[in-house]
Amino acid sequence: MRHRIAVVGSGPAGLTFARVLHRHNYPVAILERDPAPDARPPGGTLDLHEGLGQPALDKAGLLAEFQALSRPEGQAMRILDTDGTVLRDLRPRPDDRANPEIDRGQLRDLLLGPLDVQWGRGVTQVVPGTRDGVLVHFADGRQETFDLVVGADGAWSRVRPAVSSVTPHYTGVTSIETSLDDVDTRHPDLARLIGDGSVAVYGVNRSLVAQRNSGGHVKVYTKFRAPLDWHTNLDLADVEAVRSSLLALFDGWAAPVLDLLRNGTAFVHRPFYVLPVSHTWTHVFGVTLLGDAAHLMPPLGVGANLAMLEGAELAESIATGPGDLDEVVRAFEEQMWARAGRWAKITTAGLERLVSPDPAEALALFDQVQPS
Repeated sequence: MRHRIAVVGSGPAGLTFARVLHRHNYPVAILERDPAPDARPPGGTLDLHEGLGQPALDKAGLLAEFQALSRPEGQAMRILDTDGTVLRDLRPRPDDRANPEIDRGQLRDLLLGPLDVQWGRGVTQVVPGTRDGVLVHFADGRQETFDLVVGADGAWSRVRPAVSSVTPHYTGVTSIETSLDDVDTRHPDLARLIGDGSVAVYGVNRSLVAQRNSGGHVKVYTKFRAPLDWHTNLDLADVEAVRSSLLALFDGWAAPVLDLLRNGTAFVHRPFYVLPVSHTWTHVFGVTLLGDAAHLMPPLGVGANLAMLEGAELAESIATGPGDLDEVVRAFEEQMWARAGRWAKITTAGLERLVSPDPAEALALFDQVQPS
């Protein structure tokens, strides 16, 4: 008899978990609060690592399709000084598959494939230990029970309170994101500045990164240290006011770098929150977490990779492993906590160096990760 399993959230973690189970003909209910897959913008581009995200796709039988969609050239990285001087210019080999890029929307569609997501099913509470199993409460007032509920519902998880009282805390670093469309035609000078991948500039307690997505779309990310309420006197819905504020914050930087902000369209405010570096919990029968719900860390290119690998590993263990379901989940959690704890330490230290009083720290970190 197959267990009744639900995964809450249709991000990379939840969909990878469900896709691996689907490959093994194991049923799973995918519960997603969004009313449709395109209800929200999917976000920017992801680099899927050779030792993390790519093995997860391999377990799902999707590695070849990913390779056809991905952009190895997107691994290119140029670092500038604030005056525009080129400090590093990394250009990957044509056969370099270490961290190829793929748009989040393309990855979502790849993972969705034949999966049957229950759209518009917002979960409000998860209650373990009931007579019939784990009770899931929905926003529409309905309830349903499962043998296992997997929380893959992100930073502000509705599943997490069933196992942990810990909530995310602000890092002291915030980000404002903007974008440019049809960059090769409309902004050819900026297209050349960005190249095939990304261009990054690091200053005192602030940075700016522009990253190419597919189809001539570019995401621009500013990061800076500020109190959580730094924008009290700024209307974040006022595009020109936000633009002016950013141009003042980055005043004195090279004109082409500032042009990335001058030509940006809408601006999105994203404060960086994290969970404690060594976030664990006392095992709860019938409930577990994946990805940001379990170990929210600074967004330095690891989170989605870890989340996907965790989803793939847990699903594979459930579908093929010996022993009862609870023992499988216990073993998975121990493995997840150890690996995620290591990466949380690395990314926490990385954020400190990338948004630092000493911009040389960012360059030194880059050289450690990818020697020039």
